[in-house]
Amino acid sequence: MSICRKYAAIALSLAGLLGTAPAFAKTTLETVKERGRMICGASQGTPGFGAPDGNGYWRGLDIETCRAVAIAVLGDKDAVDFVPLSGQQRIPALQTGEIDMLPRTLTWTLQRDTNGINFTQPNYYEYTGFMMPKALGITKVEDMAGASVCVQTGSTTEVVVNDVSTQNDLDLKPVIFDNTSAARQAFFSGRCDALITDAGALASVRASMADKPDDYVIFPATPYIDALTPAVRQGDDQWMDIVRWSVQALIAAENFGITQANIDEMMKSEDPRIRRFLGTDPGNGKALGLTDDFAYRIVKALGNYGELFDRNVGKDSPLKLERGYNALYRNGGLMLPLAFQ
Repeated sequence: MSICRKYAAIALSLAGLLGTAPAFAKTTLETVKERGRMICGASQGTPGFGAPDGNGYWRGLDIETCRAVAIAVLGDKDAVDFVPLSGQQRIPALQTGEIDMLPRTLTWTLQRDTNGINFTQPNYYEYTGFMMPKALGITKVEDMAGASVCVQTGSTTEVVVNDVSTQNDLDLKPVIFDNTSAARQAFFSGRCDALITDAGALASVRASMADKPDDYVIFPATPYIDALTPAVRQGDDQWMDIVRWSVQALIAAENFGITQANIDEMMKSEDPRIRRFLGTDPGNGKALGLTDDFAYRIVKALGNYGELFDRNVGKDSPLKLERGYNALYRNGGLMLPLAFQ
């Protein structure tokens, strides 16, 4: 049995287990270093965000988020195993220590934040959307009266469907599934009129599963934008900081104009902020329990946030998603770099 499948099997047994996280004898950083590998939760296959390629190598924006942390801690982007998890399994797997972190697959909500996990740094902003066949002639929520909706249980979309239905007096009919793939397959087989999830994932599903992607339309379920955010267990502030600042390294690098191609040249910069960021001036790494060049190593191996976005879901990918809310703040988006000092 492969490592990935072994951890997936373990994680599958966690479904339905809720409660406070157990006490751990070692910190997550100590555990990961001793193990020599990081274990990251993943989606059940969303190309562009998280899915294995034809050779079984995991790729996507979520995947590279986990790889950034593995680089910071272990110095190797491939020192990480990915465990596909359903909406029901994700939080219990994190709480019980079966995985070390969840990437972008969770929406930051109050009740989740108080349920044994901590959110770190939003790395993707998106609206929840509906996808429907164009043939139905529906392009807005108000026209969905009586529609059936494929929904994955354990996700925030269950709440959204109920809210939308009640607010607009639509009498929507949720069809609940235990996992992502079952909900998607049911939608494309015609069992439901609509499929609901975040709009980026809908674009991925449409591009990868529909025989004729142009036959389907995606539109917002609500006027609200959600912060999808990597999460860790409560009770380990050091690990929370490591994950937060590993994600921040990607965002700050783009803000500084540091890329995978020019980072070695940028090591010569006299800008004190850039010098602290790259570890030329020491201190930041030690504060996290890492080497001072952790941000340098992340960007050298992966690039900055814009590069990750473009190649996985943006202009250089099959999805061609616009940066939109995921642009830097100075470009009208919500990605705000924090100070590395």
